Amino acid sequence: MLPGCSADEAESVADKFEESKTVVDELGLYKGKVKIVSNDDPAEEIMLLWGIQQPIYSKPNAFVRQSSLQLHLDACGRSLSILQSPSSLGVPGVTGSVMWDSGVVLGKFIEHATETGTLHFQGKKVVELGAGCGLVGCIAALLGAHVVLTDLPDRLRLLKKNVEDNLYGNVRGSAVVTELTWGNNLDPDLCCPSPDYVLGSDVIYGEDAVVDLLETLSDLCGAQTTVILAGELRNDAILEYFLEAAIKDFVVGSIDQQQWHPDYRSQRVVIYILVKK
Repeated sequence: MLPGCSADEAESVADKFEESKTVVDELGLYKGKVKIVSNDDPAEEIMLLWGIQQPIYSKPNAFVRQSSLQLHLDACGRSLSILQSPSSLGVPGVTGSVMWDSGVVLGKFIEHATETGTLHFQGKKVVELGAGCGLVGCIAALLGAHVVLTDLPDRLRLLKKNVEDNLYGNVRGSAVVTELTWGNNLDPDLCCPSPDYVLGSDVIYGEDAVVDLLETLSDLCGAQTTVILAGELRNDAILEYFLEAAIKDFVVGSIDQQQWHPDYRSQRVVIYILVKK
């Protein structure tokens, strides 16, 4: 709950703040309700996320076992088997060698949104940033998208292996893996034409990373691009820094958990939609 507030008082504050937010029926290619984060309320957005959702009291890694060599998940009529490298977690700065809840939540969200008609991936160009183990990009390809999964050069071997092992036989879309360092010049194939969607999970960490991420998003996105980012609520200051920087160039909105896959919701995760202003 909010500091210094009872549960009832916190709920009342939250309700008043939620009522004050602009809600739109769609944003970009997402045809569902989105709560807009205005230029004036990133700090309040963060305060209420931590005060109401109380992520520190929710179970971490509810949908993943990071000590396991494989993550098994049913999606799009298939049983996906995602290889992990738990030993790599001991290397400073390496987090993409295992799955995190935000990746599972995002993957199941786009599957559920496709089933309900709020997202359409068939024939769309998709770029996944910080693809890690590749679950989200694989699901997007199974939904019919032409996906480019990107990550740092030293992460590509595991990523390629997961794409090859899970996208076999009759796949509605396609997937390729390529390296991308945020903040560097983009390969023309990534941004020409602009992707329909840019996806990312657990990509908001550290101020330097935020600056490079937003530079890449700005270069990558066209007027018709819809960005969908899922993040784990770990560091309130970094998320606030991201929102304050992002709303300068993007319309940013949050998606209520009621629109997520009913079996894959977490108080430790948030999903944002961004489109260029």
